[in-house]
Amino acid sequence: MQIRKGQRLPLTQLAPDYRQNEFFQIQTAIDGLVSEVDFSCFGVDVEQRLSDDRYMTFFNQAETPCGSVSVSLLGNRVNGFNFRLSSLPASIDRLVITAAIDGTETMSAMKSGHLKFFVASNEAAEFAFEGKDFKNEKALMLGELYRKDGEWRFCAVGQGFDGGLDALVKYFGGEVASHQPDISSSDTLQSVKLSLEKKIAKDAPKLVDLAKKATISLEKKQLSNLVARVGLVLDTSGSMTRQFMQGRVQEVINRMLPLAVHFDDDGELDVWAFSMRSLALPPATLKNYGDYINKINGGWRQWGMLSYNNEPEVIRAVLDYYENTHFPVLIIFISDGGVDQNAKIKKLLVEAASKPIFWQFVGIGGRNYGILEKLDTMPGRVVDNCGFFALDDLDSVSEQELYDRLLQEFPAWIADAKSQGIIN
Repeated sequence: MQIRKGQRLPLTQLAPDYRQNEFFQIQTAIDGLVSEVDFSCFGVDVEQRLSDDRYMTFFNQAETPCGSVSVSLLGNRVNGFNFRLSSLPASIDRLVITAAIDGTETMSAMKSGHLKFFVASNEAAEFAFEGKDFKNEKALMLGELYRKDGEWRFCAVGQGFDGGLDALVKYFGGEVASHQPDISSSDTLQSVKLSLEKKIAKDAPKLVDLAKKATISLEKKQLSNLVARVGLVLDTSGSMTRQFMQGRVQEVINRMLPLAVHFDDDGELDVWAFSMRSLALPPATLKNYGDYINKINGGWRQWGMLSYNNEPEVIRAVLDYYENTHFPVLIIFISDGGVDQNAKIKKLLVEAASKPIFWQFVGIGGRNYGILEKLDTMPGRVVDNCGFFALDDLDSVSEQELYDRLLQEFPAWIADAKSQGIIN
């Protein structure tokens, strides 16, 4: 059966036996382009909004949580989608199949394309289209399955978007970071910015309250759409033992993780420990954060709890790690003081001023912070790339105030770093 553009039909007419089979499949293809094409399926609500980013199905998110939609692969590319509509949540009103070019071509350059319906491996219907149907579009809304009067229907849409996948994602209510030039469709798929609370509620519901407070600070500082890397550096010298034993350091990780999930392109919090030597630890994530300090790398007592602080070594390790990053980086550096290598630290931070890294130093329950207390007046830097504040106790400030203070100087650095060409 051939389907015309704009035609709306009951799914039972296209695939009569789909209810008797566990899955039916829609195969996707676009031929005649040099550039690769990324196919995705958006599960949207009655307002046509992507209210849950877990229902955007594509190569890097191959299945919805309920298993109702999954990708079909040909090599390392998506070439279709499998559907089991009976288990789809009622909150998902329609499923929209899209395509976007990962390159400089437009859809007018294609030779042909199609959506084909298969039930039990048998082709049942086809919606075909050609390049002459389009002009400068780089993304297409191909077709949609939608609910009406208690049954599923299909509409052959064939609508193009000049702005590419960015425009497509925004159409469905997602947000795409706007500061990155020439972003590819693959990058866009992975950088859709939805509600921070929704992201965290999925895997770490205990952090939802922190996510709400972080969101308030991000909005106040106009950082809601920023994509960045986030790192945490932890002083593990002997004088920090009490902070670890009382759960203060674990609480730092809990409070930093929502920022990482919001900002970070991979949703991870990079972590280093240091005393005499620096130690790169596995990233903290929504999966492993719960008892991070007691479980990761044998627990904090195995992280080198020596009396000597070697800040220069860990600063160098962080600089080396982010040497080739294309994103701005926010480093939260936790210390209880005892800083005495002032000249070496100053030299490194002056060097680091030309790098896309902002250093927010935080003193907790200590003294003798040395050069860290003079960062705002430290000369020789192309931009002011550091901030410092001290707390007698982490619990002496509210979570909201802590987020506000952590992000206080970051927006100004973003602006200055952009003006100097340090970040895009």
